[in-house]
Amino acid sequence: MTGLVDWAAARARMVLAFIVLSVLAGTLAYVGLPKEGEPDIEVPALFISVPFPGISAEDSEKLLVKVMETELSDLDGLKKMTGTAAENYGGVALEFEFGWDKTKTLADVRDAMDTAEADFPEGAEKYTLNEVNFSEFPIIIVNLSGPVPERTMSRLANDLQDTLEGLEPVLEAGIAGNREEMLEVIIDPLRLEAYNVTALDLINVVQNNNQLIAAGEVDTAQGTFAVKIPSSFEDTSDFYNLPVKTNGDRIVRLGDLATINLTFEDRLGTARFNGETTVALQVVKRKGFNIIETADLVRAAVTEAEKTWPEDLQVAVSVGTSNDQSSTVASMVSQLEGSVLTAIALVMIVTLAALGIRPALLVGFSIPTSFLLCFALLAVMGVAISNIVMFGLILAVGMLVDGAIVVVEYADKRISEGEGPMHAYVGAAKRMFWPVVSSTATTLCAFLPMLFWPGIPGQFMGMLPVTLIFVLSASLLVALVYLPVLGGVTGRLERWFNARTDQIANGFWLWHLALIPVAIGVALLAGQTAPALLNEVRAEFSGMDGTRILGSVVPVLTTVFGLMLGVSLLMAVGLSGVVATLLALVAIPRRFGKLLTAARHRWLPPRRERVRGGYQRSAFGWVIHAIAGNPVMPLVAFGTIFVLVGSVLMFYINNNNGTEFFVDSEPERGIVYVRGRGNLSIDQKDQLVKQVEDIIRAHPGIQTAFAFAGDGGLNTNTGGAQPPRDTIGQIQFETIAWEDRPQSIETWFTIPLLDLPVTRHVVATEFDGDTVIAELSAELENVPGIKFEVLAQSRGPASAKPVHLRLKSDNWEDLIAFTEVAREKFDQTEGLHQIEDTLPLPGIDWQIDVDVEKAGRFGADVATVGAMVQLVTRGILLDTMRVDSSDEEIEIRVRLPDQDRVLSTLDSLKVRTDDGLVPLSNFVTRKPVKQLAQIDRVDQTRFFDIKAAVKDGLFLTESASDLTDRKVPITANERITHLTEWLDSGVLPPGISYEWTGDAEDQAESGAFLQQAFIGALGLMFIILLAQFNSVYNAVLVLLAVVLSTTGVLIGMLVMDQPFSIIMTGTGIVALAGIVVNNNIVLIDTFQEYARYMPQIEAITRTAQDRIRPVLLTTITTMAGLAPMMFGLSLDFVNGGYAFDSPTALWWKQLATAVVFGLGIATVLTLVFTPAMLALRVWLGTYALWGAQLLAKLSMGRSSRAARDWALARTASRLADSEIVWPVEGHNASAQVSQPTASRQEPTDSATRVEGSPLRAAE
Repeated sequence: MTGLVDWAAARARMVLAFIVLSVLAGTLAYVGLPKEGEPDIEVPALFISVPFPGISAEDSEKLLVKVMETELSDLDGLKKMTGTAAENYGGVALEFEFGWDKTKTLADVRDAMDTAEADFPEGAEKYTLNEVNFSEFPIIIVNLSGPVPERTMSRLANDLQDTLEGLEPVLEAGIAGNREEMLEVIIDPLRLEAYNVTALDLINVVQNNNQLIAAGEVDTAQGTFAVKIPSSFEDTSDFYNLPVKTNGDRIVRLGDLATINLTFEDRLGTARFNGETTVALQVVKRKGFNIIETADLVRAAVTEAEKTWPEDLQVAVSVGTSNDQSSTVASMVSQLEGSVLTAIALVMIVTLAALGIRPALLVGFSIPTSFLLCFALLAVMGVAISNIVMFGLILAVGMLVDGAIVVVEYADKRISEGEGPMHAYVGAAKRMFWPVVSSTATTLCAFLPMLFWPGIPGQFMGMLPVTLIFVLSASLLVALVYLPVLGGVTGRLERWFNARTDQIANGFWLWHLALIPVAIGVALLAGQTAPALLNEVRAEFSGMDGTRILGSVVPVLTTVFGLMLGVSLLMAVGLSGVVATLLALVAIPRRFGKLLTAARHRWLPPRRERVRGGYQRSAFGWVIHAIAGNPVMPLVAFGTIFVLVGSVLMFYINNNNGTEFFVDSEPERGIVYVRGRGNLSIDQKDQLVKQVEDIIRAHPGIQTAFAFAGDGGLNTNTGGAQPPRDTIGQIQFETIAWEDRPQSIETWFTIPLLDLPVTRHVVATEFDGDTVIAELSAELENVPGIKFEVLAQSRGPASAKPVHLRLKSDNWEDLIAFTEVAREKFDQTEGLHQIEDTLPLPGIDWQIDVDVEKAGRFGADVATVGAMVQLVTRGILLDTMRVDSSDEEIEIRVRLPDQDRVLSTLDSLKVRTDDGLVPLSNFVTRKPVKQLAQIDRVDQTRFFDIKAAVKDGLFLTESASDLTDRKVPITANERITHLTEWLDSGVLPPGISYEWTGDAEDQAESGAFLQQAFIGALGLMFIILLAQFNSVYNAVLVLLAVVLSTTGVLIGMLVMDQPFSIIMTGTGIVALAGIVVNNNIVLIDTFQEYARYMPQIEAITRTAQDRIRPVLLTTITTMAGLAPMMFGLSLDFVNGGYAFDSPTALWWKQLATAVVFGLGIATVLTLVFTPAMLALRVWLGTYALWGAQLLAKLSMGRSSRAARDWALARTASRLADSEIVWPVEGHNASAQVSQPTASRQEPTDSATRVEGSPLRAAE
């Protein structure tokens, strides 16, 4: 495999071409790749909804939901099935395992639903099948508001919707806040009685006349002709003349019975934007398109569409955009790009300080090259650039330079010993080939299991291991192929440059001075002449006549060829002039330096430097030798580290900040749910929501606010959280953009001794997202008659309320009773707030009972009664029709006037029977019943949910075993444990089961996977290390560094006062497993190399001393790359400035903290622990060998081989010199035995008495 390096070095020009192509391909890929905020997750879930107007929740469960559950329960790969039976519809949500075959599953679901649909009762509408996709949330909201009629606003919104949906990147532009059109037929009950017309008569008349009948074909000798009977309604006037009933020659038309209006459906909710009635368009982009470019395109399209409106309409209607996700994504990309550049700069600074300019440039070259190769691979896979991908690049900055640093550092060492650049870099790459491959492979092994992370968290974090695998694989290519060739070529150029500079500096000074103006003049002349020749080329082509080959084309091409040769010559001359100028300028300080050196040697003769031979130990070398050079200190070092690790673990257990599923980030958007109970009208709901809206809009930190009363609202990503059941409205607000918030100055830290405070600019506290929400919550507490709940913007895979209990049972009464008990327990539990449940809401429904026997006596039935009741409620659906103002068919409904649509009207309504008109009150009664709006089922069992959020900053005092009190942070996990103990204490009635779902379920799944991934990564690393070292002891020793890194992670969380995040900190620990072993690989590989030709204890000392620089370099570069993220620092290299704790930076603080502290502390401990453990094995082996030799000597006497070896070793240990001179083969044994004594007395003469070339073995 090392032959690959020789092959690349022999084809340097080809490799250089590959480098250029890699950079170009990566750059084009990065520019072309779409940018997005969070990863585009396709959830393996489907939702099936069956509308059934007028059906109750109980009937929906029995007639719709249970039928669907029976047919859908046998689907392959089904993970969970949740049913919802509610008024007017039934629905089933299907959740499948990730990795599903979506096409096959959709086909199976449709087949099952076709079977179930045959068992639905008459009146059920066609089912709808919807996929669940996190990417189908709006990226920008276009809002229209102004004092114009509703129909005008609706027309503008529909036209704008058509315009936006015509854009290629736009998937859809749904409208919120508008009402669908409807043809309303308002009938007079007295006229119906007078003309003896029933609702069924009206339905039949409309349906029979609103048809397009294909009457067939007429085939005659003259031809074949299609016959059709067009009778569909196209205008409201078509209804007035519909004959409903005839009496002789008199005709009763629909216009005689009713008033017909083209209007809108009944308002189910209200919508306002910043206090004004509004209609909003929610723009959703297609997958694979750039969110930033799409938002710009939408704004441009809206501006162009607005210009086409009449001038008066442009003045009256205000058009704006809000909730722009592209600004968030652009800010995120900018901050992460700044973090990447910051990491690169810090890595190069560290490398520059340790190795010099050229090695630092080579190491710095490896970072962008690896990144660009990664972008090219991502483009091939069609992966968008998200915040997960960008942070993967930041995490990889320190890791990808490990191989480059090792190769460059070793090559620099060989160059300093006099070897040529190309040979030095090729030799360094070949020597470090397997250590670099092994260390990269072990790092990849740490991230490889993360590719199989299950669930939504795995899909969310899935691109992190993919990015790291791509980047590290690219860094392997760069370190072992690109870097040796580039280092050799640049070394040769540097050597040529130095030789020419010395040649100029050593030459005649007059020629040196003359070279500068001549070179500059040549370069300027070439720069001015070349454009003139290019203009001549352009003029020749413009005057060429393409139809005259010999007369024009050939002469022009000949002239152009000559001109281009001249341009090429001028470019060469100009480049030579530039190079000569640079050489002459660089030679000036070198000439003066030589003059100063000559003068100093003349007036101050140099003293002869003392030559110190042999290998010189550094201070660190003496420390390691003190540990490894005796049998006691390795045990002391091992015991010290063991005690340290155990102490840190116990201290963390007693003083940690708890555990959380995902990190908390500062919200920039939020939703206030307004909760109220009772049978409230839409006007009452709107009045309550208006009070909350006014408070929110009055806050200085709020930029925009959408208010929705009743049904409606923007489609936003709430992390799967549903509104509380008693929600009567919601206000979706947007705070001032983070980069636009006012700044304040605070003291960051104080310099010790000097007592000098260091300040920094941060976002003003009063405009912080959490502060805004806290202040709004305090004000909303004073609004009477409502409860409220604030949901901050969901970021990441976590849901809104982490404490989520689900109680299941088929016994409805027992389930309700215990859910009320559990809800009371939640209310009493300290630290829980925003508690909600899914129990039936208090309220009444009106139940109309039909005495079937009495109705039968009058010749009436339930269907007749139902139709009359519908006249009082939402109206009877007669049919549908198309109108020009709507793209969809609108409903035709007949109902009573507004003043008659009350329950008391039922007492006066009459139905036509065989005995004439009979009042409904003769066989119909009504009574109020307890409201039951919805029934939830999971896996064919009824359930209730109780959810709660956890207050931040609360602690619980517990008594420890040593009678001392300690504070335990109240977290979601701690509260779940507390409530689980209560549930398991015997309070749970028989037949009721429980489970923790939501974050608790995902956390348990992710925690179990990360543990398995950690063990799997260690197993894969062990196999690679065993193949590398061929030593079980050395492989296990390398993996022990992972334990030390975990200690560093715990220390980091304690120092930075952070909780343990299952997602981020767990990912950091798994990542560390692949990072920290690299240092041990370098140490042990070097030790095995040295141990082949020197004593093992000396090899341990030299290994630690020689490898401390690359080990510290790789460690410090990784820590330096992540340190800004750990402190929440973001630098803006384009516009200048910096920022602390931005919403993007807060995401990665815990992961960066885990890597920085874990790697730093693990490296410090490893530099002591690894040599100590290597020495411990040597000493144990030595004592074991001595014991075996002693037994052999005692059993076989002085003449045994063991006894003679022992005597020889003991004699050799008495030597005063640090060198042993061995004679060549052929000398007698007596000379070999007498040699040590002679060398002791006359060390100089002993060497002269030995013939041949001595072999010197260092101590």
